[in-house]
Amino acid sequence: MFGTVWPIFPIPLEDQDLYPMNRITVAAAALNQTPLAWDQNLRVIKQALQEARARGAQVVCLPELCITGYGCEDLFHSEEVAKQALACAETVAAQTKGLFVNFGLPLLVHGVVFNTVAVAVDGALRGFVAKQHLAGDGLHYEPRWFKPWPKGVVSSVVAGGRALSVGDIFFQVGDVRIGFEICEDAWVAERPGSMLAQYGIDLILNPSASHFAFGKHEVRKRFVLEGSRSCGVAYLYANLLGCEAGRSIYDGDTLIASHGELVAEGPRFSYKECVVTSATVDLSRSRLMRRRLSSFTPQLQAGERCVQIPGFSFRKPSLKTLSGSSSATPTWEKSAALKEEEFTRAVSLGLFDYLRKSRSHGFVISLSGGVDSSAASCLVRLMIQASVAELGLGEFKKRLSHITSLKSLRREKELARALLACVYQATQNSSAVTHTAAKTLANQIDATFYDLNIDPLVEEYKKLIGKELGVRLSWKEHDLALQNIQARVRSPSVWLIANLRKSLLLATSNRSEASVGYTTMDGDSSGGLAPLGGIDKAYLRKWLVWLEREGPVGLQAFSALSLVNVQAPTAELRPLRERQTDEGDLMPYEVLDSIERLAIRDKLLPLSVHELLCEQYRGRFSKQQLAHWVERFFTLWSVNQWKRERYAPSFHLDDENVDPKTWCRFPILSGGFTKELQALRKKQ
Repeated sequence: MFGTVWPIFPIPLEDQDLYPMNRITVAAAALNQTPLAWDQNLRVIKQALQEARARGAQVVCLPELCITGYGCEDLFHSEEVAKQALACAETVAAQTKGLFVNFGLPLLVHGVVFNTVAVAVDGALRGFVAKQHLAGDGLHYEPRWFKPWPKGVVSSVVAGGRALSVGDIFFQVGDVRIGFEICEDAWVAERPGSMLAQYGIDLILNPSASHFAFGKHEVRKRFVLEGSRSCGVAYLYANLLGCEAGRSIYDGDTLIASHGELVAEGPRFSYKECVVTSATVDLSRSRLMRRRLSSFTPQLQAGERCVQIPGFSFRKPSLKTLSGSSSATPTWEKSAALKEEEFTRAVSLGLFDYLRKSRSHGFVISLSGGVDSSAASCLVRLMIQASVAELGLGEFKKRLSHITSLKSLRREKELARALLACVYQATQNSSAVTHTAAKTLANQIDATFYDLNIDPLVEEYKKLIGKELGVRLSWKEHDLALQNIQARVRSPSVWLIANLRKSLLLATSNRSEASVGYTTMDGDSSGGLAPLGGIDKAYLRKWLVWLEREGPVGLQAFSALSLVNVQAPTAELRPLRERQTDEGDLMPYEVLDSIERLAIRDKLLPLSVHELLCEQYRGRFSKQQLAHWVERFFTLWSVNQWKRERYAPSFHLDDENVDPKTWCRFPILSGGFTKELQALRKKQ
């Protein structure tokens, strides 16, 4: 996908020869890569280079670890993986005639693995810049695989049959100096860019693998702008794109700034394999900024840190490049409902990539007519609509070419029916309200709808086990077991449908319910992917109301959600006369989510959590009621870690996740906050 060429300021074409030769056309490319998919990754890199050339770019910034993929996990320890990555780097380098290009890969130096950026110029590898600050929090485990490179140190490594510099280096091409900050390097206080500025760097390139989280785009913009301003440089930022390895979603940010101004910004959440954004920057303006700064102290001796690139210089940008017109920021980026837009587009893109990379033939959802399953179903439909709108019907089917049944389909609705199946599974405790909601929504989103009555199966299990144990099962004595058997009986049926359709079963648990274990293992927890596992229930309810009434810019709203949104969330596992609701079983979701953030995100213990809740909900709930809910949360959190360990993989959507495999570690066996909860009870 082509970005737009943005001139820093318009120059009358007839006067361009009067200006100094300090203008360079640069490009940042977002790539949708897959761990260890060597040929595919190289193909996407080649496509990005071709598109950058077509835009007249001479400097091209590609993302971090784009050769191997960022999510190779412990295979980064493999010597053979490192060797294969280096061989691929040499292949890419041969394709860089007339260009200065970087691309990321793991590199063995003295038997140790470093996270590096290879630099190729005019068809040959010229050196490797090593990452100095490793991301080791939350989703990131880089210190497990890589070593941080020490500041100011330069070594050498053999690549392509010649010794090349590796480490804390920068490059000089003619009179232009180019340096790097690799992802996390730009997020720390002592960022390498500050030192690079003292060496008179003109361009800083930031190849990144920065996972999506709500609001993170604005943070990136700030450090890109500040880097370009404070360092007096043009700054290029290129991120990964899509669901690369299964949990993280990358939004494909591409940003170009110069002297503190954003001059180019690419679209986010694209369904294309690469997005190239380009701009022509004027280095003379950045140099003028440095000359004007009285605080600027140059380092005059670069020594071996400066890698000279002889015999190559940047050509003058063409008139066509300089006269490129700018395009507006996508409308949805300016929406007052930005979080809703980001949530929709992130999860939809994640589902698309998961579908094609897992080579599944579609999705199956146990649609109960409630919030979670309705949200998951709508997101699949929005994914189909958004991807077809961007790619076109032909390219959409090409990207999913492993699903041969799609070839003959000509309408988007037909695609939806083929790719999404919703299954309503009733028992005697299911209501007409949820049945109507499920059927109506399935019809509006063009899903295949299966309507099953599993009550005979439930009754058969009750009879079989009751007879064997010599017990007459009753709601008074066996409430939890009778609730769970209904959820578990639903699992084999929906799995069978998923298997027959060669589809991926989506689990519909959300983060709020995961935190307190409000799910039946091997029942409603069943599935290969939990797309909502990273989002809280209170927000999900708000999002569904928005999706009913407004919907994403350029995409569909679903009026049928009104039948879902008027209901109080319920598992419908107890007899209808008991009017079971989720919040009645637990607590108000708003309160649950507040406790979770204080306890899990902020690591506060029960007394402190209770104190802050009393301030937050003064006049709404009594101190005693809040204390009861705090105790209930901490108790349920402690005993249900084993469930969180078994949940299907989920997308990471904000930095408040409870997934123990990517964000929040907690012991399966613990003291359960016994002493802390005793102290809370005594205070009441």
